[in-house]
Order: sequence, then C-alpha cells, then structure tokens
Amino acid sequence: QVQVAESGGGLVQAGGSLRLSCAASADARCLSAMTWYRQPPGKEREMVAVLTSGGSTDYAGSVKGRFTVSRDNVKNTVDLQMYSLKPEDTAVYYCKASPTPYCPSIWGRDYWGKGTLVNVSS
Repeated sequence: QVQVAESGGGLVQAGGSLRLSCAASADARCLSAMTWYRQPPGKEREMVAVLTSGGSTDYAGSVKGRFTVSRDNVKNTVDLQMYSLKPEDTAVYYCKASPTPYCPSIWGRDYWGKGTLVNVSS
C-alpha cells in the first residue's frame, strides 16, 4: 500500500499564489509518475499537471504558464506551485501516485490522496 497526502490548500485572493505539496509513502524510484488533479464544485475531476520519474512534465491548457510541478528532494514531495490564481481554479486538488512494474508489491493500481481545498476569491 502507498499512502498519499496533499497539503497546502487554503483561501487566497485572485491573482495570488499558493504552493501545494504531495507526499507519497513509496520510494520515489518505485513511482513512474505523480499527477495532480482537481475537481471544481459540481464538475468532473480533471488532470492539472503530471511529473514523470524521468522529469517530464505536462499541464492542462487552462493552467499552462501559471502552474509549475516539481519534485522537492529535501522534503520528498511533489509540489504544485500556482501563480496568478483565478476564481475558476477553486477546487479540491488531488494527488495520484502511479507505481512502476519494477516494484511489484505496489504495482497494479494508482494511489490517491484525500485532497486539499483551494478556494480563490474574486
């Protein structure tokens, strides 16, 4: 089992910034990717940003240029730095850990955190 926990959510004014962190209990070498998702009120969950074990990143078009996903090797977290926040960024933000087949004890499924709420006021 892999435990995943998000932190850093809160209330922020439009135009502000916020940094979310995602901690996974698995060895980073056992994770092929860490992906941030969000679910706005009354809407479907959507992918926000992904960081692969090889260092590649990808972003949803709506956040490209405003959000940055990176690994903090000191804290052993994957962080989502969010700038120029907009009210439409309001959502519960989730982190998903995807294991590699080289770690068979945890491979075969993805692991999700419980989410952290980001509320952007206008």
